[in-house]
Amino acid sequence: MSSDVPLTPAPRARRRRPAALRIGGGIHPGLYLAISVTVFAGIIAAWCIATYGGMVDAIFLPSPGDVLGRLGELASDGTLWDDAKASIVRIVVGFAVATAMAVPLGVLMGSFGAGDAAFTPAIEFLRYIPPAAIVPLAILWVGFDETYKYFVIWFGTFFFETLLIMDVVRRVQMELVDIGRTLGHSELAIVRRIVLPAAAPGIWDAARAMLGWAWSWLILAELVGAAEGFGYRIARARQFFQSDTIFGYLLVLGLIGLTIDQVLRFTGRRLFRWAEERR
Repeated sequence: MSSDVPLTPAPRARRRRPAALRIGGGIHPGLYLAISVTVFAGIIAAWCIATYGGMVDAIFLPSPGDVLGRLGELASDGTLWDDAKASIVRIVVGFAVATAMAVPLGVLMGSFGAGDAAFTPAIEFLRYIPPAAIVPLAILWVGFDETYKYFVIWFGTFFFETLLIMDVVRRVQMELVDIGRTLGHSELAIVRRIVLPAAAPGIWDAARAMLGWAWSWLILAELVGAAEGFGYRIARARQFFQSDTIFGYLLVLGLIGLTIDQVLRFTGRRLFRWAEERR
């Protein structure tokens, strides 16, 4: 006996996308490295084609060989190492001071309404003042010595970093705070034992992100009143149309930044392994 119910084909099973193509999916370290290397190789290939193929004048875009050759000259006479040492010391001091101040203040603002009311409006106001606009005042206050460079780096990072840390602290689950109160901890003890550890991975990432901005303010600080450093050398090369020096120092800055960021990312994963497992 035939049935009046039409036969419908069974739904086809969807093919599962690779993890690397799914939102929130992971990626195998080997594949990650392969993709990254391929992209960098593509950029270098395009650079070679544009320069060695004569598509762009060397004054605007020097060839990789010219840039590497110029870097070799600067390294052999010690100029590159002196500039790197001066800039790294400045970034370490300026950023360390900014972070040492931003962490406790950001935790205070994110934890207590009184701290939020006392500091957030002023910091929100100051963070909209471009560091470039404060340079003349900084020179007037402290002159051209190293304190001026530290101040510009501090000014460019402290306010943004404080607000980022405040937002991280605010995202700590209130259930954890309630547990601390149930156990009889004081408010300050809850901040020290619960809020700060829970927010630590986010605070680490906020500091890592702001370190990139600190390098930008370093270059700004070294454009005026410096006798060595990456920013000084780039500004001097611009005056003499030495584009190979400019591109060489940009490559060095990028390599230093990439190396530091990867080291901090690796360190963060080891320090906050429990946070990685929850993702």
